[in-house]
Amino acid sequence: MAIPVSYSFRNLWTRRLTTILTASGMALVVFVFASVMMLAEGLRKTLVETGSYDNVIVIRKGSQSEMQSGIDRASASIVETAPEIAIGADGKPFLAKELVVIINLLKRGSDKPSNITIRGIGEYSLALRPQVKLVEGRMPKSGASEIIAGESVAKRFKGAGIGETIRFAMRDWTVVGIFGAGRTGYSSEIWGDVDQLMQAFRRPAYSSVLLKLRDSSEFQKVKDWLEHDPRLTLEAKRETRYYADQSEMMAKFLRILGITLTIIFSLGAVIGAMITMYAAVATRTAEIGTLRALGFQRRNILAAFLIESMLLGLSGGLMGLFFASFMQLITISTVNWQTFSELAFSFTLTRGIIVNSLLFSLIMGFVGGVLPAVRASRMNIVDALRTS
Repeated sequence: MAIPVSYSFRNLWTRRLTTILTASGMALVVFVFASVMMLAEGLRKTLVETGSYDNVIVIRKGSQSEMQSGIDRASASIVETAPEIAIGADGKPFLAKELVVIINLLKRGSDKPSNITIRGIGEYSLALRPQVKLVEGRMPKSGASEIIAGESVAKRFKGAGIGETIRFAMRDWTVVGIFGAGRTGYSSEIWGDVDQLMQAFRRPAYSSVLLKLRDSSEFQKVKDWLEHDPRLTLEAKRETRYYADQSEMMAKFLRILGITLTIIFSLGAVIGAMITMYAAVATRTAEIGTLRALGFQRRNILAAFLIESMLLGLSGGLMGLFFASFMQLITISTVNWQTFSELAFSFTLTRGIIVNSLLFSLIMGFVGGVLPAVRASRMNIVDALRTS
């Protein structure tokens, strides 16, 4: 015969103040845990969604990012001859030879400097990225010192608004358009004509070549050809894989940080739950004796107090997740360690984070309640009834 779960609910409700205070401590721990996991997931999702599965990015072999890569014009022309590349409406290969450099801009309001990615784009650069849309103004004219800025950059940096001017590479560049890229890394970039930018920065080589496959299944064939051609020192990655690699280091750091902070904070929450449950055992000694006298076994008492403690943890977990969910309304920016440029992204709550957070809250409740539950189950019936 088992003690009903409603018994544990009623006991928690009877001690409402203590329950709320203890659950609040656990909620704070779950809030920290979920928020940091959401931060790491937001970073990963932002960069992964930046890429397209059908696109292939070609960079110099051994390079970790476009910033470190260099592809000379001759090599880029060889890449252009690959038969697996889709053909555009004008009969040309559907690819873009691009340049990626970093400049320093001041933030609006604070005048704090930060690194921003400048991308030199070609004729098909926009078409290769359907998630990028021009929302205001126009595209830069070929041969002109004109640029377009991502929405995130335009809002947060001086000179990046439409009609404004930014000075870099010993030139004044006019912002003639603003583009939106959803929650992708492109929103944190500035784009301009690749030939003009190469000339301004005195760069003789491209940073990367982005191409679209005519058939997504032909990726391995293109990869093998590029990486084994003796004329080339290049490697090819699916664009989604490339951007996933860009997020790996930072996301791993955030997860480790989150787990470390959570473990430290959880010790206090577990101790709080343990004190609460020990107090519950102390005030319900006669009640425990009565339950034993009615025929309930030690394991029934043990289970009832463990369930009570885990319900306490679960309530804290639900409370922490509720408040953590509002973090999705916040957009933050940080430096991407792979490119050393600023990246804006939002907190992202996933089903996995919800499950892990609730599981963690249940574990806290279990650990905090196991010793008090053991103590309650070991009480002698006669001694427990005598205290009444």
